[in-house]
Amino acid sequence: MSGVEVVNFGCRLNIAEGEGARQAAAASGANNLIIFNTCAVTAEAERQAAQAIRAAARAQPDRRIVVTGCAAEVSPDRFLAIEGVSAVIGNQDKREARAYAPSVRTGLTDIFSVKHIDQPLVSGEGNSRAHIEVQNGCDHRCTFCIIPFGRGNSRSALVAAIVEAAQKAVDDGKGEIVLTGVDLTSYGADLPDTPSLGVLVERLLKVEGMRRLRLSSLDCIEIDDRLFELVTSEARVMPHLHLSLQSGDDMVLKRMKRRHSRAEAVALVQRIKAKRPEIAIGADLIAGFPTETDEMFANTLAIIDDCDIVHGHIFPYSPRPGTPAARMPQLDRALIKDRARILREKAREKRSNWLASLKGTRQRVLVEKDQMNGHAENYAPVRLMHSAPAGTILEAQVDAIEDGVLIGKVA
Repeated sequence: MSGVEVVNFGCRLNIAEGEGARQAAAASGANNLIIFNTCAVTAEAERQAAQAIRAAARAQPDRRIVVTGCAAEVSPDRFLAIEGVSAVIGNQDKREARAYAPSVRTGLTDIFSVKHIDQPLVSGEGNSRAHIEVQNGCDHRCTFCIIPFGRGNSRSALVAAIVEAAQKAVDDGKGEIVLTGVDLTSYGADLPDTPSLGVLVERLLKVEGMRRLRLSSLDCIEIDDRLFELVTSEARVMPHLHLSLQSGDDMVLKRMKRRHSRAEAVALVQRIKAKRPEIAIGADLIAGFPTETDEMFANTLAIIDDCDIVHGHIFPYSPRPGTPAARMPQLDRALIKDRARILREKAREKRSNWLASLKGTRQRVLVEKDQMNGHAENYAPVRLMHSAPAGTILEAQVDAIEDGVLIGKVA
C-alpha cells in the first residue's frame, strides 16, 4: 500500500487536523505512511489508540507509523515505546511537512508557546461537509480535564481567514460547514476587536452559496444574546446544539470547576426550545466523578429529561494524571461503570423516543459520500431508499426507523 493514511480519534477538531496532517505529510514526500491522530480525553481513548497502533504494526510491518494528537502530546513516551512506531509528534508539529521526514523520531513543540492560528485547517476530502478549525486550545482548567495540556491556551483564527476557507469549501461543493474548536464559545477573545462567535457566524452566513452551518460543542454559559438569536432564528444555522454540560449536579459542577449551574443549563435549553422547538440537544455527561453521591448522580440522570438530551455522549470518569480531580477521593471503578451504563440506557431511551417522534415527518437531508446515507438538519441519521449525488440536500419523507436510523424516501 502506498500514500498517506490518517486514522482519527476523538473530536471534530481532530478530523480537520487529520486532513491537515495528511496534506503536510504528502507535501514532505512521505509514502507508505499511517498517521494515528489520537485523543486523550479519557484513559480509555488513549488505550484504544495504543491498541489500534499495535494492531496496525503487526498487520502492516512494512509501513511507517507516526503518532500525533493529544495523547501523543501528553504521553509521548507511551507511544514511543510501542514497537513499530517511527515517530511521535505534537499537535502543532503535525501541521508541518518537516515533521514527517524519516529522520524525525520526536517533534514536540511546547504547545503553550503557540499563540496564533495562522491558517485554519479544513477537513472534507471526499465528504459532503467540511469541518473548519476556528479556535484551538482552552484557557479554563476544569479539574478533570487534561486537554489544555494537549492543546495549549485558547487561540482563534482570523475572521477573514475562516470566511476564505468557508467560501472555498462551499465552492468545492460542500453542503455543510461545521465550525470546530476546543472551546468554541471563547472564539475571538484573543483577536483584535475581540469578535465573538456570534459575529463570526453572522459573517459566515454572508458567504455566497452557504447552505448549512453547524456548530460543534458549546459552553452553555458563554452563549450570548447575539449567538442565541442566530441559533434560534436563522434557518441556515442547523437546529442541533451540543452542550458541554458534564454533570447535572451543582456540587459536582463546582468540584469540576465548571462555570455554569444546573439551573442555568436547564433555563438556557428552555429558552432555546421556546423559540425554536425543533432544536435537538446533545450533551457530554460524565459518570462517577470523584465524591459523586447517589443523589448527585440522580441529578445528572434527571438532566437528560430536563434538558431534552437526544444526542447524549456519556463518559465514565477516569483520572488523568496531573489533574486536580485525580487527587480527589475516587469512586469504585465498578460503580463508575454501572452509573455510566445507567446514563447510557437513559440516553438511548430518550433518543429512541425522539427518533420515533420523527416518523411521518419530512426531513431535509444532506447526502453523504456513500450516496444513500446522510443527516437531517437536527443531526438525525437518515438512510435513503434511493441513492442521490453526494452533497445534495433533499427533502425525505420518513417512513420507518431501523437500528436507530430514519428510513426515508425522496419527497
